[in-house]
Amino acid sequence: MKLNSEAARSVTRDICNLAPIMPVLVVRDAAYAVPLAKALIAGGLPALEVTLRTPAALQVIEAMAKVEGGVVGAGTLVTPQDVHDAKAAGAVFGVSPGATDALIEACLEEELPLLPGAATASEAMRLLERGFTTQKFFPAEASGGAPALKAIGAPLPQISFCPTGGINLANAKSYLDLPNVLCAGGSWIAPDALVTAADWDQIEALAREARQTLSA
Repeated sequence: MKLNSEAARSVTRDICNLAPIMPVLVVRDAAYAVPLAKALIAGGLPALEVTLRTPAALQVIEAMAKVEGGVVGAGTLVTPQDVHDAKAAGAVFGVSPGATDALIEACLEEELPLLPGAATASEAMRLLERGFTTQKFFPAEASGGAPALKAIGAPLPQISFCPTGGINLANAKSYLDLPNVLCAGGSWIAPDALVTAADWDQIEALAREARQTLSA
């Protein structure tokens, strides 16, 4: 698999099409990994982005990757080493806040499908030149929100997006209603307070609410 191939583009797009929301997870203890993944999957959100923002993140990916029904990716990929470590831990896709040539080349080398971040038309066009027809719009709200993404989509209809950053249940539909949006990334489904309290029932309920409300 190569990221500039039709097969790799299809992988990323298919993952984004699994559910309207991709949970963006910051997990501080690997002991939470399995029950958290099970709760989110049971709630109808199988594509999970585990951000590399905590010392436990790689262990979390490794544990979640073994949970049936889940598709686990690594977020906050910034360096080639991040890519290598994420793939070794069991991530099946990667997500980055932006994109550099070194990061893209590392994903090619590791054969890790990438959802690269772009915030402007120029950034989106540069990624399109590299074959990325599915991209992350980040930081979504700070970059102008749904109106900005709608405007970018007008001259670039061949690019589909997963907007992330400042998205919640109240504003997610404004993005999902756009023709160039496949899904949205959100952290409200598994907030730190509920994770540390091990309130898996409430997290499952939030996931189900997002799936049912935003699939309508």
